Amino acid sequence: MKLIKSRLRESDLSMSRLIILGIQHLFAMFGATVLVPSLTGLNPGVALFTSGVGTIIFHLITKGQVPAYLGSSFAFIGPIIAAKKSYGVPAALLGCFVAGVIYFIMSVVIRKIGTDFIDDYLPPVVVGPVIMTIGLGLAPTAKDMAMTNLPIAIFTLAVTILVSVLGKGIFKVIPILIGIISGYLLALVTGVVDTSLIMEASWLAVPDFNSVFNLKSWGDGISAIALIGPIAIVTMVEHLGDMLALSKTVEEDFIEDPGLHRTLMGDGVATMFASFLGGPPNTTYGENIGVLAITGVHNPLIIEVAAIFVIAISFVEKMGALIRTIPQSVMGGIVILLFGMIASIGLRTLIENEVDLSENRNLVIVSTILVTGISGIVFKINFVDLAKLLNLNGIAIIKNFANAVKVIKFEGMGLAAIVGIVINLILPSEK
Repeated sequence: MKLIKSRLRESDLSMSRLIILGIQHLFAMFGATVLVPSLTGLNPGVALFTSGVGTIIFHLITKGQVPAYLGSSFAFIGPIIAAKKSYGVPAALLGCFVAGVIYFIMSVVIRKIGTDFIDDYLPPVVVGPVIMTIGLGLAPTAKDMAMTNLPIAIFTLAVTILVSVLGKGIFKVIPILIGIISGYLLALVTGVVDTSLIMEASWLAVPDFNSVFNLKSWGDGISAIALIGPIAIVTMVEHLGDMLALSKTVEEDFIEDPGLHRTLMGDGVATMFASFLGGPPNTTYGENIGVLAITGVHNPLIIEVAAIFVIAISFVEKMGALIRTIPQSVMGGIVILLFGMIASIGLRTLIENEVDLSENRNLVIVSTILVTGISGIVFKINFVDLAKLLNLNGIAIIKNFANAVKVIKFEGMGLAAIVGIVINLILPSEK
């Protein structure tokens, strides 16, 4: 608390404004962070706790410079479910822990080799459309949420837009919070909200922490590592995309300062911490990047306050239940704007860097990235078939690895980034 007060004095924020802005970020991350453990069978309370602490860890490692919130990663849902079914929860958590270790190792490598390669591999013609795919790729999710009750979604969206454009003073910077409250009240009046969840919840409850130390067989653990660990390759590409989007939003180069090595390390250590206690891996959240874009308030202290609130809520079951009663349609109206904002940041990147789309080379790169990232194309590497094709099944360690991992999938923004990098390197520059 002393640290917060000290940093508060250095900023131009009052304590009341800081708390309100922090709550707004809490609402933005809550639904997705709770959804991942719900789908994978992990404990939502643990996910909230490790998300909040993971965000604080990230901010400590990045010297409190990057206004990023870390929530549960969707990329690990499938692998966690598969590993949990075959090898048990502790083995799956060990696999997630090792994914965080891979992040950490890569952060050390990047610190050694530097980030000069980014300018060569990720020019604006690649970065712009990759950022666009983050927002546009989430558009179907926004649609599904909004369609659960379209009138309420439209009302929530309309209130948020009006407050964002016409609001004055404190209201100008909390349009998301006002939109959610307005939509919730309408849903409550129309009988859409089920309050029984709040009544049944306890006031205080300690999250049901799990641990990798409950592992019964190291063989299961190694198999789970082989299944989950390689996903870190995909999520590291997504991490880079998120950092580029965040840098463009805040108009600061976080790749250089505090450095990609620090943001990767922060993400990796947060993921190791989460997995150690029974939570899903963490990742930087696009929803909160959207909030930053709408409000124009980029102080990292706000995110840290949001993280403290999340940690507290993980122990206050009734508060968590209250937030979970927010209808999907209300959040659907909000994320239509949030995800669209992220896509707009990508478009702004192309415009500000004067990327000439009359040049055929640039047009080809942008077009291919957009369709690859948004269409749902999935590129699979089947290690079992690859081992057979290369006649490597006779080598026991390779055969066991192939049978454990089976398939790695690249899709969405991760695949789009890889495709963009490759095309940019292959196509000759036009004069």
